[in-house]
Amino acid sequence: MSDDQELGITESKEHSTGEWYAEVVRKAGLANYGPEGMSGFIVTRPRGYALWESIRNELDARFKATGVQNAYFPMLIPESYLEREKDVVEGFDPEVAWVTQGGYEELEERLAVRPTSESIIAPYLSQWIRSYRDLPMRVNQWCSVIRWEATETKPFFRTKEFLWQEGHTAHATEESAWSETITRLDQYEEVYEDVLAMPVLRGKKPEHDKFPGADTTTTVEALMPDGKSVQGATSHYLGQSFAEAFDITFTDENEDERVAHTTSWGLSWRALGALVMTHSDDQGLVLPPAMSPEQVVIVPIWQEETKDDVLAYAEGIADDLRAAGVRVELDDRDEHNPGFKFNEWELKGVPVRIEIGPNEVEEGTTTLVHRPDGESAEADREGIVGTVRDHLDTVHAKLYAAAEENLTENVREASDRAEILGTIGQHGGYVKAPWCGDEDCEAKIKEQVAAEIVLVPFEGSESDTDPIHDGETCALCDDDAVETAYFARSY
Repeated sequence: MSDDQELGITESKEHSTGEWYAEVVRKAGLANYGPEGMSGFIVTRPRGYALWESIRNELDARFKATGVQNAYFPMLIPESYLEREKDVVEGFDPEVAWVTQGGYEELEERLAVRPTSESIIAPYLSQWIRSYRDLPMRVNQWCSVIRWEATETKPFFRTKEFLWQEGHTAHATEESAWSETITRLDQYEEVYEDVLAMPVLRGKKPEHDKFPGADTTTTVEALMPDGKSVQGATSHYLGQSFAEAFDITFTDENEDERVAHTTSWGLSWRALGALVMTHSDDQGLVLPPAMSPEQVVIVPIWQEETKDDVLAYAEGIADDLRAAGVRVELDDRDEHNPGFKFNEWELKGVPVRIEIGPNEVEEGTTTLVHRPDGESAEADREGIVGTVRDHLDTVHAKLYAAAEENLTENVREASDRAEILGTIGQHGGYVKAPWCGDEDCEAKIKEQVAAEIVLVPFEGSESDTDPIHDGETCALCDDDAVETAYFARSY
């Protein structure tokens, strides 16, 4: 039996989350594992790739509206380029895949399969930038990268090769570069909330966990139903270290040579893993309307004597919705009964189902059913476009509200080590605690419950509702606390 014919999820989201997730990804037609002997790679099926295209299109439009241009750089990076920024070499060296031979010839210099592209993009920014008039310069590329991690494959969450976008910019001032960093973080947050129907926390990574060579790494973090955190996207203010290493300089208004300030920022298909994990259930995939390849599926229900009338009525509704820009699938297959179709489209996650039978035709109505909870409503045929749009908005709101409730209920406070360990062990989620800023204190938690600091709130942000006061001590030592840390297990 093919994946497309295997209806029904046999694993439980609550009790066997990992197995459930893998089953949903496979049976909903999103991805398959790669060839035998290639552990860590996956094949992304058309439905899975369509989801990635939805995210890509949303982000790409936002980037371009704020001055970003797309480009493409080689996937192979000379070792000498990587070595020009020592922190990148040290940070990624354990995960770099190397090409040492081309055809039958040994290469004179090893080539790295890009783990990230700062080291190949920065030299070209150096060539393209001459004057302050060239700044800010903003480029982005959509590509794949390879990081040879020795971890168990989890499609979209953990794979050796993954799709992402990486933006790279150069600026005349620190203020301009920092504004860029936050603009991209804002856009990532918008896409998570408005497109994926997922609330996120935002802040920065602790010093010891920032991007290699960066001055500051900012992040959006999403909480999964199993209590683990997902790093949703990151935006880095790189300072001048990369510009100095790769000679990204410009002449200012006074003809003086100055070193640029640079940024980089990226979101990967880990967002798809977070999407599936957050919204889906024991019936299969659940998709927000903005993401779903089909926003509405129409299932006509007929007997032989009513078939023509029912199909004509259903086709008219489908035509009206398509003309209005709604993505519609009319499932008029003869070989499957309505019950099979209901289950199949539930498994695939379509947000709204419209059921049309002889009664609906006779009464000039439709029956609409929401995927997340099975709620149904009868609506008039007249004004169906507006009605469907309202229902799609309602589905998005339902999904967001459920995810927001999970996040709100799973941010807890702790004032000492025992509380941190006990809370994470019992509940998972985020535990916020005063912290001195010392990595050794985090290690005490990581060793015992495999949790780490995933986020430090921006000062004065909504996440930083408990700013550290003078005289407060770190929850893990007797030193003064300098900031709030969010501890969590993570993917």
